[in-house]
Amino acid sequence: MIQTATGIMISYLITFFLLPFVIKIARVNKLYDVPDERKTHTDPISSLGGIGIFFGLMLSLLLVSDFKTFSAEFQYYLAAFFVIFIMGVIDDIFVLTAWKKVFGQFAVAIILTLKAHLLITNLHGFMGVYALSEMESHIITFFSIILIINSFNLIDGVDGLAASLGLFSCILFGLFFLLNNNIAFALLGFSMSGALLAFLIYNFPPARIFMGDSGSTLLGLVNAVLIIKFVETANTAESFAVHSAPAIGFGILLIPLMDVLRVFVLRLVNKKSPIAPDRNHLHHVLLNKAYTHTRVTITILIFALLFAAVSFLMQNLNINIIVTSQFALFFAGVFLFKRFLPARNRLHIVTGEMEEVEEEDDDDDVKVYTIYRPKEKVSINEE
Repeated sequence: MIQTATGIMISYLITFFLLPFVIKIARVNKLYDVPDERKTHTDPISSLGGIGIFFGLMLSLLLVSDFKTFSAEFQYYLAAFFVIFIMGVIDDIFVLTAWKKVFGQFAVAIILTLKAHLLITNLHGFMGVYALSEMESHIITFFSIILIINSFNLIDGVDGLAASLGLFSCILFGLFFLLNNNIAFALLGFSMSGALLAFLIYNFPPARIFMGDSGSTLLGLVNAVLIIKFVETANTAESFAVHSAPAIGFGILLIPLMDVLRVFVLRLVNKKSPIAPDRNHLHHVLLNKAYTHTRVTITILIFALLFAAVSFLMQNLNINIIVTSQFALFFAGVFLFKRFLPARNRLHIVTGEMEEVEEEDDDDDVKVYTIYRPKEKVSINEE
């Protein structure tokens, strides 16, 4: 308990005091995330917040962990965190192609599966599958890690959202491991929570800094480690044993995981690359309904809490029933958002000489107000 409390305090303080320097350095060197048609912010803001999160997490783990007593595989976890962070920083500054980012994610997945032996070995009856062969275990774990990394990377679209969802999941996993006296993984969860808590002070609307790829991919990787360890140990835990562990772990990360899966499917249906950028994410749906960044973050976080609670309440049911219910509830929620929330009226200002509106604006929720040019020139005296 003292170790975890110390870990969360160290990570919080390091991140909290480091981020103002990162913001200042980014301002001086003009290292900004410039707005474009896909971005939801309108002013140039630094996307190097992952630097503060990374150093808060790493220094907390290095200063508090006893690697002689704790899990030996943690050296590989730290190596994987370093690799994903470096790739993220490079992308935040120079902008990497999607395939180069995927290559970095493959590298960390290989480190975790082949060196750290972090593997999903049992699906506990999901789709009738129980124990996995060694090859099946490596393949499923490998692509699960890639999926979870990208789920947090892609949901980082509005102020405070990815950090809030990550804070929620890391605290839940940290509490589970703490109750079962697994101090190493409890420390990992709480150290990341401390860093995220400090980051949210600077990221919650109006944001002064973004976590960028260096932060979001690191957050996804930490959650990948936590959920895989949870799936492997929850059913046989001495304290607070959890039945249908894969479904419960999926329920905790349901919002980011289902959002990325939904978007990937939509892109394939529309004959686009699954890694092609668009505005189909859940936060975009809410933004199009006139939700502010704060309201989007709070709304999605509330639904994440509800999905996790419902998943825990259903844990004694058949795992396939739980997963089916989770899918049904998620898509029902998306349908209700799209169908019943009032649409935002987009304001287009055109001159009186324009006789028609561009075809792309021919939507039911578009209102065009014509503003006629004055007949006489108007001058304003500066005095």
